[in-house]
Amino acid sequence: MVKKTIVRLIVSLLAFVLLYYVVTQYGLSDPTSKGLLHVKLSEPDFSLSPWIYVLYAHIVTACLAVAIGPFQLFIKPKRRGVRLHRVLGYIYVASIYISGLVSIYLCIFATGGWKAGLGFFSLDILWMASTWIAIRQAVKKNITAHREWMLRSYALTLAAVSFRVWLMLATPLFGDQFLSAYQLSAWLCWVGNLVFMELFIVMTRKKKGIQTGSGLNLR
Repeated sequence: MVKKTIVRLIVSLLAFVLLYYVVTQYGLSDPTSKGLLHVKLSEPDFSLSPWIYVLYAHIVTACLAVAIGPFQLFIKPKRRGVRLHRVLGYIYVASIYISGLVSIYLCIFATGGWKAGLGFFSLDILWMASTWIAIRQAVKKNITAHREWMLRSYALTLAAVSFRVWLMLATPLFGDQFLSAYQLSAWLCWVGNLVFMELFIVMTRKKKGIQTGSGLNLR
């Protein structure tokens, strides 16, 4: 119970940090003066439009998914709350698919070239795929499997947070090789999250004595 509470606190804190960063970076200050936009504008022959509009579509929908996640994953819906759970679930899924699809366009122009772009593209595909599998499990009434796949989905959603953490940690290690740090972070941000969440799922299964099975209700 204590471990679960710690994980919930960490996840909620990460979600809050990302939302705070986005609001201050893109809402309360000039985003072109620092951060990603500043780096992109310094690239030769870079066209701000339509890239900037796609970026904002990606940011808004991704942040919506980040904000909804903790309520969906860590608050068990009571009988009266099932409908709200479903509505929020629809919004979460729609946000992921919009954000994931437009992000594929952003991958083409990723800072760090094809190495970073491939990392982000892999993230997008796994993000949408894990969410789709979670939906399928819900349709099959496979509740435990549905929850596990949603946990994986949200782990990938939080890659938006862990990317910035990894970039902050990797940049000093690479010195003036910022692009190398960026490329590495594009992969670590989601691989690390998936590993952490998979360990959490395995520990939860062992504690509850759950065995996996194809097409079975695991609850």
